[in-house]
Amino acid sequence: MGSCLSVSISCDQVVNQISQCLSVNGSYIYNLSENLAALHKEMEVLKAKRDDVQARISREEFTGRRQMLAQVQVWLKNVLDIENQFNDLLRTSTIELQRLCCCGLCSKNVKMSYCYGKRVNRLLKVAKRTSSQGELDVVTEEVHVTEVEEIPIQPTIVGHETLLERVWNRLMDDGVGVLGLYGMGGVGKTTLLARINNKFTKTRGSFVVIWVVVSKNLDILRIQEDIAKKLGFWNEEWDKKNENRRALDIHNVLKRRKFVLFLDDIWAKVNLPTIGVILNGCKVAFTTRSRDVCGRMEVDELMEVSCLGPDKAWELFQKKVGESTLKIHADIPDLARQVSGKCMKDEILPILKYSYDSLNGEVGFIDESQSRERAINQVYEILGTLVRACLLVEGEMNNISYVTMHDVVRDMALWIVQAGVDLRNMPDVKNWKAVRKMSLMRNDIERIYGSPECTQLTTLFLQKNQSLVHISHGFFIYVPMLVVLDLSGNVHLSELPLFQLVSLRYLDLSRTSLEQFHVGLQELGKLIHLNLESTRKLESISGILNLSSLRPLGLQGSSKTLDMSLLKELQLLEYLEKLTIEVSSGIVLEKLLSSHMLVKCIQKVGINNLGESTKVLTLQTTCDLRRLNLSGCRMGEIQIESKTLSPNNTGFTTPYFTNLSRIDISICYLLKDLTWLVFAPNLVDLRVTSSHQLEEIISKEKAASVPFQNLRSLYLSHSPMLKSICWSPLSFPCLSKISIEGCLMLRKIPLDSNSVVRFDVFSIEHREEEWIKEVEWEDEATQLRFLPFCKLDPGLTVKPNKSNTHTQSINSVEGSNQ
Repeated sequence: MGSCLSVSISCDQVVNQISQCLSVNGSYIYNLSENLAALHKEMEVLKAKRDDVQARISREEFTGRRQMLAQVQVWLKNVLDIENQFNDLLRTSTIELQRLCCCGLCSKNVKMSYCYGKRVNRLLKVAKRTSSQGELDVVTEEVHVTEVEEIPIQPTIVGHETLLERVWNRLMDDGVGVLGLYGMGGVGKTTLLARINNKFTKTRGSFVVIWVVVSKNLDILRIQEDIAKKLGFWNEEWDKKNENRRALDIHNVLKRRKFVLFLDDIWAKVNLPTIGVILNGCKVAFTTRSRDVCGRMEVDELMEVSCLGPDKAWELFQKKVGESTLKIHADIPDLARQVSGKCMKDEILPILKYSYDSLNGEVGFIDESQSRERAINQVYEILGTLVRACLLVEGEMNNISYVTMHDVVRDMALWIVQAGVDLRNMPDVKNWKAVRKMSLMRNDIERIYGSPECTQLTTLFLQKNQSLVHISHGFFIYVPMLVVLDLSGNVHLSELPLFQLVSLRYLDLSRTSLEQFHVGLQELGKLIHLNLESTRKLESISGILNLSSLRPLGLQGSSKTLDMSLLKELQLLEYLEKLTIEVSSGIVLEKLLSSHMLVKCIQKVGINNLGESTKVLTLQTTCDLRRLNLSGCRMGEIQIESKTLSPNNTGFTTPYFTNLSRIDISICYLLKDLTWLVFAPNLVDLRVTSSHQLEEIISKEKAASVPFQNLRSLYLSHSPMLKSICWSPLSFPCLSKISIEGCLMLRKIPLDSNSVVRFDVFSIEHREEEWIKEVEWEDEATQLRFLPFCKLDPGLTVKPNKSNTHTQSINSVEGSNQ
């Protein structure tokens, strides 16, 4: 026998339930289909009005005389907000309509349908109201564009008065369209061009005058931006356009006006049509150090700005120094005239060098042995000394003070150091005892012989002599005062005699073929900075404990990985502040991460070849970690320590790698996801290669925040199971490149039409032609937005080094040696 259960519900209860549904929530529910349809139609009308308004704004703004009204800008923002809300409602509309029952009179979930219907109804009213406000008679207003902006310059122009008038007369000649001023750095070219600019203030109405500083690194987009700002039509939307579109806009404005374009300090040809400048009765004048550039610019008039002659130099000297100073002593005028006579082209660099050599104090290495605050104060002291010696120039921008180096001083510095002049042998120095600083970087010196008596030498730069294979054992015997020694980048140098260097504080041996590094009790006792990064052949390190003053220590990328013996020595270095290291043992890694003293010092770490015994890699957040390389590891998961001790030991802080900017993960076969990356909010460069079981970068179930807000470059390679980067589109304010190869299951990229800001520098590089055809874009607008920036790159592959995976530390040597 079976049993049955009967449930009795009164008719009144049913009627009351239906009545409540219809009366209380009814209008939002049973009108839902009708309201959604009405909202669709209203949005089409609203978008059409918005497009019309934006088109009118574009036409009127590109006259260069009008700009969008503030109230129109507010209206457009309101339309955007409504559109975003509409799209949000649209995503769930199908589900909400399916939830209705009783012929649309009620719902299977009254509460949810009521809330959704209420949102639809309210947005419909807002859309209608906003649409009615879009009947705009005026969308722009006139904007005043200053035709000439006067440039503040020194009142005196000794020696160039005649040249000034000649330049002005030739520029105003109808037959001259392009005029070039050339001469060595520091002779007054910019001042002369600025005076020509200021003369146009007296000829108002004839020309619009545009001043652009170009400098050595030619940046067409920045030049176009400066021109657009001067003409009054630059805005954030315009800034997103590519070079060609910008050029067309600039041309459309300039063709209606007479203009003069001043280009200060150009080092290469500036293609005028590329920036949108077509000469038609208009003028271009520029300054350069190279006569060849004038030829490439196809100038109509070429003028040299020369150094001052003796008489003019003396006249300028008198005005700068002042009569009161010259009258202090009877001998001063004669001595001063001799000094002013030296200010000519062939003499200016030695004179500047004399100014540098005459500085008091040790300009260069800062001793932090007492306190960091005192060291910082010493830096400011040195900067002040250089400013007062006119070797640096003070400036300020956005309430931030800074110093710059004058062009002539830079030339002097390069002239002093003999950098990159193809030396094959050590220079013939007549008096080694008088040499205090020497730089022979970026030359082709092969061998260094002898035992020179360099009793005053404190700084020696020999980095990037690619051919250097030998330094004699006696070379450093008589160099008792040497403080700074840089031998980095000498890839064939395998041994180094470090005898008698008792004063050395800075030693950089990165990217050499050094095989052993031994420190005795009497050697390198004062060393503060040691860089052994990317020493691929380094087999042993001993005596590190004797470097009791060591602060930065670089070992990442070297063949010498961290072992228990080295770990114990490092823990005894009480002043250690920065550490870069390689680890290939799970036990050693555990000991390293349990040492609070060492964890807070780590800036770059490479974790390589961890076996299956390390099931989960738990990382402790540290404010100093900047780069992380994981290679050949067998762990299945990476976790972050849930709570981290604050730097001042006052309590626990949120676990974030605030300075971690570069991560390289390769040949980590068992990882399923990399969701821990959300704890690196300032990540700039992410590279993931040959991670065969990786399925997603960021997991929706695990993520606690939005990642990649500062990401610039994303490289994904040979991860065949990878299906997802993130479950939904993200905002990438800084992203410039996505590179993908060997990830054939990755069908969706977390992009929508608003994800990327700077399309002028953005690209998606891929290796497989078929892959891009299978990508599932967020919507048609996203596809149209990004497809033009996808390009096939057959040479994309970067194969991991399986035989020695921990040497893949990309750019591991960039830190302290720069």
